[in-house]
Amino acid sequence: MSAVLARFRPRSGVQLSQEQVVLLVVVALFMVFSFVLDGFLSVNNLLNLARSVSALGILSVGMAVVVIARGMDLSIVASMGVATAISIQLMQTQASTPVALLVGLGVVLLMGVFNGFLIAFVEIPALFATLASGLLVYGLARTTVLDGLIAELPGDRTFVRWLGQGAVLGIPVPILVFLVVAVLAQFMLGRMRTGRFIYAHGDNAGAAALTGVSVRPYTTIEYMLSAAIGFVGGLVVAGSVGGLNTQVIDGSLVYDVLLVVVVGGISLVGGRGSVLSVVVGTALIGVMLNGMTILNMNTHEKDIVKGLILLSALVLDNRLHPRDEETVRQGD
Repeated sequence: MSAVLARFRPRSGVQLSQEQVVLLVVVALFMVFSFVLDGFLSVNNLLNLARSVSALGILSVGMAVVVIARGMDLSIVASMGVATAISIQLMQTQASTPVALLVGLGVVLLMGVFNGFLIAFVEIPALFATLASGLLVYGLARTTVLDGLIAELPGDRTFVRWLGQGAVLGIPVPILVFLVVAVLAQFMLGRMRTGRFIYAHGDNAGAAALTGVSVRPYTTIEYMLSAAIGFVGGLVVAGSVGGLNTQVIDGSLVYDVLLVVVVGGISLVGGRGSVLSVVVGTALIGVMLNGMTILNMNTHEKDIVKGLILLSALVLDNRLHPRDEETVRQGD
């Protein structure tokens, strides 16, 4: 990160990144909850904690790709929900599981292309383009394709159920899927040319274009990657509960995704952060939500806590990474 957390710099000169600060908060919360909450430290609770936030972590990795590129994808939950529900409906017919999954993947990739076109070529700010496209695709799907609010996964589709309920050497598969997605995304961002262009695009799109980066096509690729990663998260959700309630699209999941990304240290200014930011942000939200559940806090009380944390993270991000004219123009 080019702009580090100077406010967290001790007198010794050692400076802490936002990821490290959040990790320290996670450790502190973990220790406090271990002492004051009965059952928090049990193996079953910790595995359930990690399993429950795995899909959120996967979706957050997808969001991180576009935020690093100085974008925003408020349609990620809508595209995930619609594509997953369509795949499940196909599985209720004679279509094979691979065919159903490929159709769902095709839906989210088309959604990514549509978002990329609106943002890169029509030049609609990402915030508004993805908000509108999410509403559009969900409305169209509900009126033309989807049979109902809930898509129930057939019992014979064992692969999808395994993604949500299986285990390998005692480790729940959703956790492993999250780790695989995180490792692959970090490899792409840190080692591949596409990743370097994503960082360059987010840091300074104009300068990136002058150096030969095809900014418009890469914008489309970024939103296609975001949508595809989100689809993986949708399959994990469907496998975990045996189906998908499309009303999740109207819920607060997209704000939880933003909460993970921003709290973890990925700046809305772009060009900063990594998949590690998503991992520590997911850990913080997971520990916090698990503790609030054990404390029997209701949904509204949880929303208050999450809202305060998100506002604090946005204020901190604004102080550390002031917006420039291009960021303001993009609507971020």
